[in-house]
Amino acid sequence: MDVVDMAMPGAREWGLLDLALVFTMWAVMMIGMMAPSASPVLLLFTRIQHERHSRVSTGVASGLFLLGYLLAWTGFSVAATLIQWGLHSAMLISPAMIGTSPLLGGVVLIAAGIYQWTPAKHACLNHCRSPLGYLLNEWRDGAGGALVMGWRHGLYCTGCCWLLMLVLFVVGVMNLLWITLLAAFVLLEKNLPRGRWVSHATGLALIAWGSWMALGAWADI
Repeated sequence: MDVVDMAMPGAREWGLLDLALVFTMWAVMMIGMMAPSASPVLLLFTRIQHERHSRVSTGVASGLFLLGYLLAWTGFSVAATLIQWGLHSAMLISPAMIGTSPLLGGVVLIAAGIYQWTPAKHACLNHCRSPLGYLLNEWRDGAGGALVMGWRHGLYCTGCCWLLMLVLFVVGVMNLLWITLLAAFVLLEKNLPRGRWVSHATGLALIAWGSWMALGAWADI
């Protein structure tokens, strides 16, 4: 982590190399956080692929499915990099990659909390919790089909968790404790029997936290 901190751009204006470094950081972080939660559907895909006796080997198809899934999160990493660049340019994030505006941080937390209750969140979460119907009803044969199926599943997963990932701008992009907590929460939310209630409770906690932060910042103005 010390090496990563030394490589990250400081308070100066960013160049292309800085953008590349921050993008690499986000991409590696998202792969590390989200790959574990993808393991159940990957195992399910592998089993179905093996039983179908496709011309594409099971190992190759599973690898392409995982690649498609990770490509979706790589796309999110591009967006997160651009957001961080904008925050850096507006001096709303410190060189340690922690948000410096309590008001903005409160808004992000409230937005993340509200999203936990929305139909879009529920649709994406239901897909991630019960992927068998997706795999059976929208199966695509061949190497390209495996890649597309992984990509589409990754989009659902991104749609489920993208605002939770933006909470890192509030608590610290490289805060290992929060990275671990968010990764664990995503895994539990998708696999616990009452995952939707976990999502709702977390949403209320985020709204309360964000409101407290925003009201404190407003009072100081």
